[in-house]
Amino acid sequence: MAANLQQQRSINEQLRREAVVPRIQVSEACQLMMKYVLEHEGEDCLLNGFASQKVNPYREKNSCSIL
Repeated sequence: MAANLQQQRSINEQLRREAVVPRIQVSEACQLMMKYVLEHEGEDCLLNGFASQKVNPYREKNSCSIL
């Protein structure tokens, strides 16, 4: 019973923290995300590619060779 009470207190505390989080409408959040993406698309390596293969963290490191 004590474990259940502690679990309920934990849930209650989490709900209290979530209740004070500022909320915005989905349409406003989408507009803000689109604005951010458009402002930062020049810095996005996945859109523009990498200056060289050395700075590409997704490149294949070494190929496996079996003798």
